[in-house]
Amino acid sequence: MNAMLAAWNAADEAAALDAMIACCGARRWAAAMVAERPIENLEKLFATADQIWSTMEMQDWMEAFACHPRIGERKAAHAIAKSMEWSRQEQSTASGADQRILARLAEANAVYEERFGFTYIVCATGRSAEEMLAILERRLKNNRETELREAAGQQQRITEIRLRKWLKE
Repeated sequence: MNAMLAAWNAADEAAALDAMIACCGARRWAAAMVAERPIENLEKLFATADQIWSTMEMQDWMEAFACHPRIGERKAAHAIAKSMEWSRQEQSTASGADQRILARLAEANAVYEERFGFTYIVCATGRSAEEMLAILERRLKNNRETELREAAGQQQRITEIRLRKWLKE
């Protein structure tokens, strides 16, 4: 068994909850993950994470989205320190982008938030600022329901990446 998973299985509830909230800011998701302990292996961990995420509703998605800074920015509305550290890593390719691209991202982020009512969520890992801008511009054509579902899918991918990072600590 992975050492981090074993330690998490044995941790007190508050510590176990904090670990999951760092991976995904939806408290209902994190609490459900903790309630599933002990989780015996990594395959079961990822399957459980996906299964629980599939039961989340719009308010859970919004809570998770609020824990992400805008692409190109450093702060989020409701993120804990570990989550912010991971966001900086995930968005590291955006930090070195051309100022014109960063300005366009800022403008498009504002349009997105005005249109949809939440922060643009994209799995930024390994993507350039230009790629994230192109995805954002494409997604601005979505209706709100389609966009909510796409953002929730991106959150699920981000959560899996963060679970993998957490397991290596």
